[in-house]
Amino acid sequence: MKFRHVRAIAVFGIAIVALTGARGSHGASCGGSSHSSSSSSSSGGSSTSGSSGSDSTSGTSGTSSSSGGTTTGGTSRDKAERDIKIDSCKLDSTGKNLVARLTVTNSGSLDQTYSITMKFNPAAGSSAVAAQARVTGLKVKAGASAQTEATAPYTGKGDGSEYKECVVSTASKSSL
Repeated sequence: MKFRHVRAIAVFGIAIVALTGARGSHGASCGGSSHSSSSSSSSGGSSTSGSSGSDSTSGTSGTSSSSGGTTTGGTSRDKAERDIKIDSCKLDSTGKNLVARLTVTNSGSLDQTYSITMKFNPAAGSSAVAAQARVTGLKVKAGASAQTEATAPYTGKGDGSEYKECVVSTASKSSL
């Protein structure tokens, strides 16, 4: 098989993954219904090696990027982000905080520590500014799940309806 055929098959595979949404739930409306808002990609080849001990991510609102490190079957952002499920995203009962309720599932064989940054996105045309909330040092044992909340102060005067979705902005995990 010629190299151009291999390359064409790889591009086709990436397109299928991008169009189907791959794994995980990476976004939720502030009303609480989940949807997937990310696209993922991987380089044409794959490489394998021992555990690097850390997967880190960067990017915003559903775009993927990876720098350095060894990955197998996806970018390092995907590896930490696909462990995170957004259960709900709404204004708390006091009306003072935007809260993203998350379930983090570590399906690996090593205990992991997660750091997550959530972004609350305002509706188009809204005067509200995007808000961020962080969870750091969340320890999840191998094969287990943990629930957590990412909370950001609400500076608006209404009911929080100007925020239409929350997404995982960054996520990383490292072995304990």
